[in-house]
Amino acid sequence: MNQRKGRAQSGLITKQDLESMSNFRYQLRKFLRYSEEVTHAAGITPLQYQLLLHVRGVPGKTWATVGELAERLQAAPNGTAALVNRCEAAGLVVRKSGETDRRLVEVHLTSKGERCLLSLAALHLAEYRAFGWLASSIDVQGQ
Repeated sequence: MNQRKGRAQSGLITKQDLESMSNFRYQLRKFLRYSEEVTHAAGITPLQYQLLLHVRGVPGKTWATVGELAERLQAAPNGTAALVNRCEAAGLVVRKSGETDRRLVEVHLTSKGERCLLSLAALHLAEYRAFGWLASSIDVQGQ
């Protein structure tokens, strides 16, 4: 008998635990479906939106490296680089050499990417708040 099955059978997982986990997954799926709908309506994919969000969401700076983006997306670096390529072709991001280390490649939002991110982030923030996931004091524009 595997360990998880043993815990469930021994009563460590309660009906309330299962209901809570089910509700969490249900609410998460509802949010993800909403996100898919609004991003597609804006003309980008959910993954492109996530990349834009993570470029601006890295703490302490307004850009990100492909490695940082891969970590935040939980994706392989080569797949993330391909996603950056698609976003760059769509005019949403641009790559720049680092100011202090020219070997470092920074991914920055373009003005088009910034506008797209902020309009979609406002919609997502309203949905987060509807689920009660974020405090109402969070400001989409970071002001």
